Amino acid sequence: MSSGPCGRWRSSPTRPMAPARSALSTSRSPARTTQCARCWPRASSRRKMGGRSSSIRSSSSGCATSSGGARGTRMHRSELTVDLGAVRRNARTLLRTLDGSQLWAVVKANAYGHGAIDVAGALVDEGAGALCVATVAEGLELRREFSLVRILVMGPTASSRQVAEAREAKLELAVWDEELPEGVRVHLKLDTGMGRWGLSELPALSAEVVGLMTHLATADSDPAFAEQQVELFREATEPYSDLMRHAANSAAALRLPSARFDAARCGVALYGLSPFGEDPAVDGLEPALSWHSYLAQVKQLQPGESTGYGRRFVAEKPTWIGIVPVGYGDGFRRDLTGTEVRVGGELRPVVGTVSMDAFAVELEREEPVGAPVTIIGQGVLAEAHAAVAGTINYEVLTGVVSDPRRARRVVVDA
Repeated sequence: MSSGPCGRWRSSPTRPMAPARSALSTSRSPARTTQCARCWPRASSRRKMGGRSSSIRSSSSGCATSSGGARGTRMHRSELTVDLGAVRRNARTLLRTLDGSQLWAVVKANAYGHGAIDVAGALVDEGAGALCVATVAEGLELRREFSLVRILVMGPTASSRQVAEAREAKLELAVWDEELPEGVRVHLKLDTGMGRWGLSELPALSAEVVGLMTHLATADSDPAFAEQQVELFREATEPYSDLMRHAANSAAALRLPSARFDAARCGVALYGLSPFGEDPAVDGLEPALSWHSYLAQVKQLQPGESTGYGRRFVAEKPTWIGIVPVGYGDGFRRDLTGTEVRVGGELRPVVGTVSMDAFAVELEREEPVGAPVTIIGQGVLAEAHAAVAGTINYEVLTGVVSDPRRARRVVVDA
């Protein structure tokens, strides 16, 4: 619809967003149908299967917030789609590369923003030997769903209460203190060059010690230094080769065979992100998360007119721009001015200052209000956004806000 005396802008305050990908029409068999993230648990039946709680989702609940729901639709400012099929394929790629070493899946920070429970279930199905998290609270959340899977807490355990909770839940703890907690399976961590958590040398080992670990600082950027770390770890742990030894992260799992030992703790690669900041396809990886929105308003700026705070973009000629209802409050960072998103199939630049709830895109021509905008996906990589923002793809993804009041979250298994 049009408004204003000049008719140069159009907006759609109540347009329901058409999802860029239909879970029902594009999923390959077998596929998991999807619902609004707030509603699907009520339509799920849960049962214990293979040591974990399995969710079987029905597509017939008529959720008002689901696309094409039986009771109508509701506008969502953006939509996050997590493809568990991509997660599965990435896990298989890593398992082939590891060639006999176990895959320990890092699902901390809500599986890098992808949803820890859903992702963990897919990875356990694919043969992950353990799940790795940062906190006891994250471990407890997983234990409620996965009764038999090994769960390693890699961060510090701050209190005796947390140790007791870990003991009760049969969690395993990474430890870098010579005083070991009793009755808990522990993995002693050596600092071989990360300069962070870790012991400088191994103490006498007790029966609680089931694993030895270290963390590589430069597997993605300086393989020579990473090899030095690997050699230090190998020398220190050789007398204890009967214990589980693990050092490799995603970068080392992919390109540093000497670091693989008994298991590799892989995170970012499971989600189809490159640990090297490259196109993930180089290593056979497939991004698992896509992020879509739409043009909520389209207007034409005349020469000298601007968009956004600070007038960072001033039109030099008549210029069509589209306003996307996503901003840094949703995780689209303020320093992403200049990156590109896909509008109606074409890559277009983000212009002006990113606001808390919106950003502007320079258009080649007038586009219809409601035209789909792909923020991540369809060839728009988190790595490209990270390069513009001067950060890493991990931060781009973990910063995306999946609060159902701001975004609809859809899970498919295609």
